[in-house]
Amino acid sequence: MRLGTPLSPSALRVMLLGAGELGKEVIIALQRLGVEVIAVDRYANAPGQQVAHRAHVINMADARQLRGVVELERPHLIVPEIEAIATDELARIEADGLAEVIPTARAAQLTMNREGIRRLAAEELGLPTSRYAFAESLDELKQAIDGGIGYPCIIKPVMSSSGKGQSTVNGPDDLQTAWDYAKSGGRVDRGRVIVEEMIDFDYEITQLTVRAVGDSGEVETFFCEPIGHRQEKGDYVESWQPQPMSPLALERARDIAGRITADLGGRGIFGVELFVKGDQVWFSEVSPRPHDTGLVTLSTQVLSEFELHARAILGLPVTTALRSAGASAVIYGGMEAKGIAFEGVAEALALPNTDLRLFGKPESFVRRRMGVALAFGNDVDECRGRAKLAASKVHPVNG
Repeated sequence: MRLGTPLSPSALRVMLLGAGELGKEVIIALQRLGVEVIAVDRYANAPGQQVAHRAHVINMADARQLRGVVELERPHLIVPEIEAIATDELARIEADGLAEVIPTARAAQLTMNREGIRRLAAEELGLPTSRYAFAESLDELKQAIDGGIGYPCIIKPVMSSSGKGQSTVNGPDDLQTAWDYAKSGGRVDRGRVIVEEMIDFDYEITQLTVRAVGDSGEVETFFCEPIGHRQEKGDYVESWQPQPMSPLALERARDIAGRITADLGGRGIFGVELFVKGDQVWFSEVSPRPHDTGLVTLSTQVLSEFELHARAILGLPVTTALRSAGASAVIYGGMEAKGIAFEGVAEALALPNTDLRLFGKPESFVRRRMGVALAFGNDVDECRGRAKLAASKVHPVNG
């Protein structure tokens, strides 16, 4: 794949569908390699749009609008960065030869819908997962839980991300609230929810898995060191790398990650989420793009997950080498306001071996992720403490 000069006839054009904080880092990585980047999102001045060559605001779940922006820009590569996309139209765009979809249009279709990816993992590939069922009504949900899922359990929309619409249900009295929340919290309402058995795990990890061109000239699979993370209400609040694991658990995690990503195909980075208890490993979810817990790689790896994604989709060599241990901690908006400011940045950065990313989102919400604190060093626990301390020193205030 030839790399040209941006804004010239030789340019290699990449369109990101979704331009949040993760997309912003991918755009920066691509631009460092001379790529012309178009950022598309549902709202103006999204973080990635602030650094892209051009930006468009559309409803990406609208097939007509999606095809229209692709036909206007004629990108060579389309890189989905969120789930709320008209993936059937994306498949038609790929079939019509308008652009190559990363990793593939099929991967985007399957992973946008929890039903598609769970059936692929459990029923076609035979990967270990929690027990699960899908429901189209509150009665079906009750029957699924009473019929074997049991309490406590987790209820999610079939189409959502970052914990939106997700609830932990401890008994039948919580079902109506969880059903209503799942119905309202999905990026696209397909009228179905998934209910999952609660697994008694020791910890959960993200196994970043890269499909990139290797020394053989063919696409090969590469693994980053496992990332541990802690979630609240389905949304990550801190992550660290590497997560200590037994050799057998790590082998099983990478076998699961390798099998699911090989089936999805294409090139790029995948975030494979897994539950671990002792030597046992269960598949949870997979995203065919950089993962929010992988923000920690900005401080730990020779190439961050964003640089790995950029290199992989361009057919360039990659390395997943770890530079040091590290951790990340989320900085929340803490308020409902537009154009907020941040105090305490200097105090946070005065801590040794720390860094910050303030995402530049134009509007803040109480639980919206507005930035992340990073720390690196030799000891994971020490890094976790410093990252959380740095995050606590940054205070969003009215602009």
